[in-house]
Amino acid sequence: MTDNDAFESAAKVLRVLQQSRNIQLDEPALSNAVTFRETFSSLDHFLRHIAAVLHRRGDTAESQAISHVSDLCVTDIDLGGLGLQNAGWADTSAAQLENAEFLVDAWLAAIDSAMQEPVLPLEHKRPGTRPMTLAEKIFAHHALSGARADGVRAGDLVRVAVDWIIASEVTWVGMKKSMASVGQAPRAWRNDRFWLAGDHVVDPRNYSEERVKGFVRGLQSARKELKMTENQGLNYTILHTEFVRERAEPGMLVLGSDSHTCSAGAVSCLAIGLGAGDVMMGLVTGQTWFKIPESIRIDFVGKPAWYIRGKDVVLSILKQLKRNTYAADRIIEFGGPGAGALSCDARFAISNMCTELGAITGVFVPDEVTRDFVEGRKRKMYKYNSLYFEPDDDATYAARFTIDLGRVESFIAIYPSPDDVHAVPDRLGMQFDGCFIGACTTTEEDLVLAALVLRVGLERGLPITKGRRVVVPGSMPIVRNLKKLGLLDVYAEAGFERPAPGCSLCIGIGADIAEQGSNWLSSQNRNFKNRMGKGAIGHICSAATVAASSFNMFLTDPRDLLKDVSEDEYIQCLEQCRQWRKGNMVKQVEKSSATIPKHDPSKIDTVEPNFAIGSAQAPLADTEISTLSDSHQSAFAKEVRSKIYRMGDFVDTDAIIPAVFCTSGTDEQLGSHCFEFSLPDFRESVKSATKVVVGEKAFGCGSSREEAARALKGLGVECVIAKTFSFIFGRNAPTIGLLAITILDDEFYRLAQTGVEIRIDVSGRMVHLQGGAFPFSLDEMEVKLIQNRGLPESFRKFGNRVFEMLCRKDAVSSTALADVGLGPSGADRQEVLAW
Repeated sequence: MTDNDAFESAAKVLRVLQQSRNIQLDEPALSNAVTFRETFSSLDHFLRHIAAVLHRRGDTAESQAISHVSDLCVTDIDLGGLGLQNAGWADTSAAQLENAEFLVDAWLAAIDSAMQEPVLPLEHKRPGTRPMTLAEKIFAHHALSGARADGVRAGDLVRVAVDWIIASEVTWVGMKKSMASVGQAPRAWRNDRFWLAGDHVVDPRNYSEERVKGFVRGLQSARKELKMTENQGLNYTILHTEFVRERAEPGMLVLGSDSHTCSAGAVSCLAIGLGAGDVMMGLVTGQTWFKIPESIRIDFVGKPAWYIRGKDVVLSILKQLKRNTYAADRIIEFGGPGAGALSCDARFAISNMCTELGAITGVFVPDEVTRDFVEGRKRKMYKYNSLYFEPDDDATYAARFTIDLGRVESFIAIYPSPDDVHAVPDRLGMQFDGCFIGACTTTEEDLVLAALVLRVGLERGLPITKGRRVVVPGSMPIVRNLKKLGLLDVYAEAGFERPAPGCSLCIGIGADIAEQGSNWLSSQNRNFKNRMGKGAIGHICSAATVAASSFNMFLTDPRDLLKDVSEDEYIQCLEQCRQWRKGNMVKQVEKSSATIPKHDPSKIDTVEPNFAIGSAQAPLADTEISTLSDSHQSAFAKEVRSKIYRMGDFVDTDAIIPAVFCTSGTDEQLGSHCFEFSLPDFRESVKSATKVVVGEKAFGCGSSREEAARALKGLGVECVIAKTFSFIFGRNAPTIGLLAITILDDEFYRLAQTGVEIRIDVSGRMVHLQGGAFPFSLDEMEVKLIQNRGLPESFRKFGNRVFEMLCRKDAVSSTALADVGLGPSGADRQEVLAW
């Protein structure tokens, strides 16, 4: 690099500072290239100098932004930095300079949004406040409208502010399409609160493929156009892994276009997965809406064996509660005296699989474990926004359960259901073609333990039989730690191939796809049909069980190998990882210090929600929600006459639209692949005038993919009827304009068989078939979305005020509501939650 290159880069930084913040710095050292090179030995040196000058001037925010970029410059690439530690100008590439210039621009642009006045929590509960669950308190604190004077409760419709938006390269495509449908480009309400990761499809082995190049361009353009500070690029982390480890904080409200967004409940963050269009509107406005769900409470008691981690705990919960029962469309709150025995890694796995239980999300009550984990982050900016709410002792729960951790053992969930759970010793002898250790649910502590199990097997001289073995750590920081511990070598010696961090076989749409007919044992979170690849079979368990079974490719109880794994060494490895995460350059923790980490015994400082803003009545808006136009009311009020295509319980989104087809361009193209793997006759049936699908419990469960509803609509399905819909599908349907009707009457489902004629009187809210008449109602928000032709069209009309308008109780006239036949508020929904 020449003197002029370095000097010109510095000049660009100063121009950005002037243009973005109206700050001009005139110093002799910056006057010419020769003087500049003599004064500053490196990019980091220059940036630290600018930060110091700004600090002396009193430009604190700008100084902190430049200082942060300086820190990123000298941070290891594997930790998300530019890798310029000890690098002079001659060692700095043009690409690194360009990256640093971009980061300066992005972080300076973030100052205005970061300086918005936050809503400060209360030290004590306001008199007259009703008892609330943890989720209700987080919703209440974020409420912009809809909160009552005494707080919020289940069934309340609230407009809320969000703290973060997260998405993958695949869901970002759908998010952009929702904006393009109304002729607008994507934008972000805060450029420093959008976490975007390339993990689902992109992989170094397929970067050259044309379809993958499109995803790469999408990530790169988002970073540039939105001036993103948190674009994670390609294969740095699985979406949820580093977000939970390094960004999510207690008390935050997060939206993600992925059903496993719930992982952040591990750090007491209320994190909820939604469809792409919903999440895009959240990114643009910083707001969204929720009808406050009920919560169930799970109290942990006892203490697990040291080698029992989060995966076996959540499989134990699935075994006892089953999927889509008590947790369906509810939030799971975790706590109890035994919770302190669960690390944040264990809590990650438990929270991550709340979606497999059918829950909206899961969230742990914060405690010393939470606080110490968050405080263990290196950078202050990612831990000072924490709000430690705790539920009231007399809060109302739909149900309560107790899980004895001392009774949890190694479990396996048999294909194709995550709740068909059995103790591993009861299923010994199952044979596999492949073993997979990976996916977001497999945490750092799981990977460490699995490696130690493998090492014992290698030391015993266990033969490595034929079969495929794959390990995919969730992020580059975890890869780095495993390498420093020498555990990557153990995986290699045991025959495991190691692709770059990503979803890999868990979703089977990238470089790793399980062969048709192959049988796998996996530590992933979802074992639905065709999940790992068309026709592939997957059973799920802990990473330790996969490791133990990988030698002879038969299901093996890990306890035999675990008895030779040193608990002290395991704890020592985790402590080393913890120190490296904090930025401490410790090379090795002394074995004498290999004890269970002691958490700071001081009680966490809890706060109470401040919902004064959310409970205040805003002035009447200038623009009101429109009543239906004649043409649209006619379309909405028409009768649907059709034959029925009958389905059963738990029709999941992976079946409706297999992940490999989710990138299809239009609704019609999506529809051409609807149920392609599981119901090959379905598409022809719909084309032959079968426009109504009837399911039963939890229709649309599984992934958050909005493409499932769009595929049905694109194929020509006009209505889906079910006893219950999964939370996300039930929200996606009206958002994209698909009629979804809830009917609870068992007689309806006795009569509603494939091929039976059905007539749906939409305006009269009545379904007719075989001489029976069955009423239904629509939720208030469904009516408003119908009136305004869905969420994207609502945004076209109201812009950033879209949620303000949709959530106004006085925004729809009583006549308009009568015209569309709004049923009793929440009546059906409450019954749905009761089964």
